[in-house]
Amino acid sequence: MGGENGAQQKHGVTFAGQEKLPKLPIPKLEDTTSKYLEALKPLQGAREHEETEAAVEQFLKVDGPYLQDKLKEYATGKSSYIEQFWYDSYLNYDNPVVLNLNPFFLLEDDPTPARNNQVTRAASLVISALSFIRAVRKEELPPDTIRGTPLCMYQYSRIFGTARIPTDKGCHIGQDEGSTHMVVMCRGQIYWFDVLDSNSDLIMSENDVSLNLQVIVDDAGKTPIQDAAKGAIGVLSTENRKTWASLRDVLTRDEDSNNANCLGIVDSALFILCLDYTSPQTSAELCMNMLCGTSKIERGVQVGTCTNRWYDKLQIIVCENGSAGINFEHTGVDGHTVLRMTSDVYTDTILRFAKSINGQSPSLWASMSPDPSKRDPASFGDVSTTPHKLEWDMLPELQTALRFAETRLADLIQQNEFQTLDFKGYGKNFITSMGFSPDAFVQMAFQAAYYGLYGRIESTYEPAMTKFFLHGRTEAIRAATIESSDFVRTFWGTKSAEEKLDALKKACQRHTAITKECAKALGQDRHLYALYCVWQRGLDNSHLRSSSTESDMFQTTRNSMAEISAPTKESHEDSGAPMTSESPSRERPRNSQVMPLIFADPGWDRLNNTILSTSNCGNPALRQFGFGPTSGDGFGIGYIIKDEIIAICASSKHRQTKRFVDAIEAYFLEVRKLLRGANKKRSLAKQTRAREIEDRPTTGRLKSGRVIKGDGGKEPAEQEESDETTEEDDGLGGYGFFDAGMLLQALKAGEEGKAKPSEKAAMNARRNIGKKLALNEY
Repeated sequence: MGGENGAQQKHGVTFAGQEKLPKLPIPKLEDTTSKYLEALKPLQGAREHEETEAAVEQFLKVDGPYLQDKLKEYATGKSSYIEQFWYDSYLNYDNPVVLNLNPFFLLEDDPTPARNNQVTRAASLVISALSFIRAVRKEELPPDTIRGTPLCMYQYSRIFGTARIPTDKGCHIGQDEGSTHMVVMCRGQIYWFDVLDSNSDLIMSENDVSLNLQVIVDDAGKTPIQDAAKGAIGVLSTENRKTWASLRDVLTRDEDSNNANCLGIVDSALFILCLDYTSPQTSAELCMNMLCGTSKIERGVQVGTCTNRWYDKLQIIVCENGSAGINFEHTGVDGHTVLRMTSDVYTDTILRFAKSINGQSPSLWASMSPDPSKRDPASFGDVSTTPHKLEWDMLPELQTALRFAETRLADLIQQNEFQTLDFKGYGKNFITSMGFSPDAFVQMAFQAAYYGLYGRIESTYEPAMTKFFLHGRTEAIRAATIESSDFVRTFWGTKSAEEKLDALKKACQRHTAITKECAKALGQDRHLYALYCVWQRGLDNSHLRSSSTESDMFQTTRNSMAEISAPTKESHEDSGAPMTSESPSRERPRNSQVMPLIFADPGWDRLNNTILSTSNCGNPALRQFGFGPTSGDGFGIGYIIKDEIIAICASSKHRQTKRFVDAIEAYFLEVRKLLRGANKKRSLAKQTRAREIEDRPTTGRLKSGRVIKGDGGKEPAEQEESDETTEEDDGLGGYGFFDAGMLLQALKAGEEGKAKPSEKAAMNARRNIGKKLALNEY
């Protein structure tokens, strides 16, 4: 659907617009500091704010201009001024990634109930995921656009075949761009088989994949769950990163050992499919399972699904009852990118089923793989489609480490709680009919609910997508504003309904205005963090021009995990004026070893200690979306605004999460009452044009019988018109919780990839890794 002509082009359609994308602008220093003070004002008292103003004033006079010049100099010739700092901050995060960094998506069930069993659903999702990979590799995937404006597609090359690799100097992202195999985890045991040929065409049908998955489920079931748990190597990926790095050194101590080969199979896989043996029933239980797995102890042994994960890679998780989700490593990709992938995969599962009924049904893809059943097997190349089980050599030090890793993981799981809200009272349709931006409206719900419980205004974070720019990621929307502060105090005060709604409208309008600025990459957080990193690098005696390229955290090759360069814009034009002989750099401040006062001021920590970390990321393909809290005393809030439903997943370290979610629901109901009371004619959330005919004069049979009216017989309302009514959120709240206060400044991980054997030799050796499973009895 679309892209047929583009597929004939030399470079395809997917990345065709990359060279035309503008680079992220480096905002003016004065604009950034002004927005910084504005973001802090509702969070500070008068005296504290005066102190921050003084710190900012000194920064503008002393350190700021010098750091701004050095940032512009650093950005010259780079795709993005923030990209490397972004990678450094994430990849040098030393705590476990589970519950701290990796988010999750919970998919809607398959619309066909008969297909909601584990093996059928998993096989369907796998085939659709492989079709997506093929479209990306062949550059046939239509690029993302918003109102006709193309978005950066770079992240799509970083979804599959990647792994977060820990080292003693920090992590790097390894990638096998020519990966052809997938890994399956079942009851903590790990299997693999090839699914693509060297041309990225599928070599297995959905039935073939189903057969392999059933073989794996049956084989994994032969090992008692307690015994399997003792060898669940994937648990080690939940450890502190330096600890996991040292354990990987144990696994790879001998380069050609069985353990090293097994680890290489996992690292280089396209993705991991996790087949769980449990069927969580409630929405909260499902969310927990997708984010961190379950913890269950039997006879002193961990048998929960937390042992059936590998958090350094993209994971497709399918429960025994067919409920499915995605858990992804967040460094190289944001939620908007993974959402597109997930949505396309979900859509393709439906379209393929429809095509099996009606061969004329449309396809999502510009071209399709040749039917594997009609191909000569010799054309597949050097592949192995039979499942192999990885049999690790459980050295004593690995056994001990695995036990302690599991107990620490179980502690971590127990320290967090999750609650969901599937609010069905109304959704996007009702909110827009009342004249509000849906995202701003829901953001005010979080503010009001929190203030109603605690009487405080806290630092609130929401990401805005900046993929209008080359290698754009996100900018931070600071949702706590003067207007939102006025609103929550008005809402909980003894004001009239009109005053409350007027304050709500002003707060929503302000939020929408900030969102638009952030989508243009004109917020304050990323710029200030980059300036901080420039100062830190100067402190570490790192010369900015000689620093590694922005892609040095991505190490990739065709059949091994080694280093490549990221595509860069040939043009050296910079979003801010680069340092040239015509614009000499300002002198370095004398006390450059002393942290600039703006970063030492308590306001910096106050803003970056995010209490309400929120993200709007979803569409009808998802039931829920969420992540863990980003601070010990905060909430992590993922939400999806559908036409008639608002889905929320909240997490915290046992901060009365259910009470908070209940307060959000109560707010939604109260605001609806206020909105309806403020209109002469009451509103119907599901009003359609079909109702307009009811206003015509009735004759004949139309006079017979009593008209049944929705909402207790109330008349439909006239819809308010405003600029915000037609304002689409457009997914600008893409997922990302890049908080400078959460992710400490990072030193680069300079791990160089080692030379690997030739492709052919590596492939031949790989075929013999693991125990080959027998298929003849199935």
